[in-house]
Amino acid sequence: MGKIIKDTAVLLVITLVAGFLLGLVYDITLEPIAHQEELANAKACQEVFSDATDFTDVQTDLDTLNQNLKENGLEYVTVDAVMEASDDSGQMLGYVLTVTDSEGYGGDIQLSMGVRMDGTLNGISILSISETAGLGMNADTDAFKSQFADKNVEQFTYTKNGASADNEIDAISGATITTNAVTNGVNGGLLTFQYLKGGN
Repeated sequence: MGKIIKDTAVLLVITLVAGFLLGLVYDITLEPIAHQEELANAKACQEVFSDATDFTDVQTDLDTLNQNLKENGLEYVTVDAVMEASDDSGQMLGYVLTVTDSEGYGGDIQLSMGVRMDGTLNGISILSISETAGLGMNADTDAFKSQFADKNVEQFTYTKNGASADNEIDAISGATITTNAVTNGVNGGLLTFQYLKGGN
């Protein structure tokens, strides 16, 4: 009986020490991780809105924006953040939207996109993706992402037969699921832009 109590006490001490150390490591790494995420977001904003110098969070009801997406058939897309992009003089140039589509082959695909006030999409930046190497991961290449740049369309569609219009995107060979997820994510961002601009 004494051995059981002793072993239990030793196990308890080990558990408490391990828990304390894990908590300490978490506290130590929390700020650097948050700082890195902040830098990554700032870099993505600059990538999709290179002529903007200031990005400020828009205080908006994300639940309402996401409900609007569902009502328009984009139930797998969520808006994570909306920022206003402004120039040196403080003039608003457009929005930077962060959206996630959960239809990726490897899970969620999160992207950032810059949309000018006239509806022109500057481009997209992939923030998070876990698709198949050599296939779906090609969504994070300039060759694929550049197809969205400098286009003013209401929504995009993808094709396997070669894009022939501004609103068409060439599907990634062997990765239709990934292509669909990115395209729907971008369409969700464009729909959100139209909603915000309409003031609904």
